[in-house]
Amino acid sequence: MPKISAATVAEHRAQQRAALVRAAVDILVEQGAAGVTPAAVGARAGLARSSFYQYFPSGAALIAAIVEDSFTEADAAVGKALDGVEGPLARIDAYITAELHLAASGMHRPATALMHADLPPECRNRVHELHQQHAAPLLAAIAERDRVDPELTARLIGGLLQAAMGAVEQGARPADVIRRTLDLIHHGIGSSG
Repeated sequence: MPKISAATVAEHRAQQRAALVRAAVDILVEQGAAGVTPAAVGARAGLARSSFYQYFPSGAALIAAIVEDSFTEADAAVGKALDGVEGPLARIDAYITAELHLAASGMHRPATALMHADLPPECRNRVHELHQQHAAPLLAAIAERDRVDPELTARLIGGLLQAAMGAVEQGARPADVIRRTLDLIHHGIGSSG
């Protein structure tokens, strides 16, 4: 029987799966989706290639798991940030702040890498679907606040948010980026809505 490094077999399996996912995210960020192979991921995680197949049937299945896991965690963080927040502007602020904290923690690394990856159409479609679901609370708050042209406003705020996440990921102080981003949004929404 193989030696386990946790209190239970289930915990051990969860740790091994998490190690594979972490290794795959690192490879995905460094090399793109083509680098996420069972051999490369197993080696990076310190596991035999054969161990990889106990958790994922293929590299593509692992990429799909990264997509699902990333959005599940991000959705939970944003949901927690929005819990009990009243009013559209306050919900926009909470959403933007949560997203920038996620960027600062590295949570957006897989999504950023996946945006530039050559993915199969079904995986790309799933990323798009999950992104739409994730952005829904922001879009709803914008639509409630801006009745003139909420779609354009949402696109513009989305662009600003992408730039802000990039700044945070490149080392800008999150508190400074959050403050400046919210100032720009408040100014823009205040004059349009």
